[in-house]
Amino acid sequence: MPRDASSPRTAPPRTASPRSYLMCPPHHFRVTYSINPWMDPAKPVDLPLALAQWEDLRDRYLALGHSVSFLEPDPGLPDMVFAANGATVIDGRVLGARFAHPERTGEAEAHLGWFRAHGYTEIHEPAHINEGEGDFAVTASYLLAGRGFRSSPLSHDEAQEFFGRPVIGLDLVDPRYYHLDTALCVLDDAADEIMYYPGAFSPGSRAVLARLFPGALIAGEEEAAALGLNAVSDGRHVLLPQAAAGLYAPLRERGFEPIGMDLGELLKGGGSVKCCTQELRV
Repeated sequence: MPRDASSPRTAPPRTASPRSYLMCPPHHFRVTYSINPWMDPAKPVDLPLALAQWEDLRDRYLALGHSVSFLEPDPGLPDMVFAANGATVIDGRVLGARFAHPERTGEAEAHLGWFRAHGYTEIHEPAHINEGEGDFAVTASYLLAGRGFRSSPLSHDEAQEFFGRPVIGLDLVDPRYYHLDTALCVLDDAADEIMYYPGAFSPGSRAVLARLFPGALIAGEEEAAALGLNAVSDGRHVLLPQAAAGLYAPLRERGFEPIGMDLGELLKGGGSVKCCTQELRV
């Protein structure tokens, strides 16, 4: 079970803020290779079910008043459904991705092409490997940046120079949590409020997180293993894997409204709610 670091009393409901998201339908989603511990080509994907689960997530965003834009899927890029990995957008500025594995390399240009076609002009094509919001998490004060499995430490300086925001490097040490967004979620970006699983991080990175976010919600191993940290928050509603039910009560205590989502087919590719959702911060 998760423990709540600050043990707050039940808080009043939070206020949601409208968000803009970029998503890519899983028309060509399949698992034919393995580049993270969740992927097993021997386990077939039920594509109609994967699409239905993705559509449920899309529809939920729309019902909550958020806007959703769509990236055209490419038959040769089965992981494009994990749109969070394609770029990081802050204040309308776009830092593109540079993928660690050749199987996903083509996704970077697909994302940049979408941004160019939709009027974004401040676009940076990275020199160093980063996998977008997989390893970058945005709060009011910091750009949290994961490293250790899929992003180069050199990408942190590159992001800091481009965005002009202080970057906090965090070392991931458990291969199950190969991206930052599998181990940490920003709950309230304006208030620098997060939840995370300490076991995914090195001792030094855990100490940094404890110092910067002393009131963070601390997730337990069971919730982390359900990819419960691969969640999306609009400041009030927290969409997260329904199997991470142990996070519901601590979130409610803080005034958030947890919404469980079933993305079990997409979990076969190592992703859930956040992996399918890139935020367009303009």
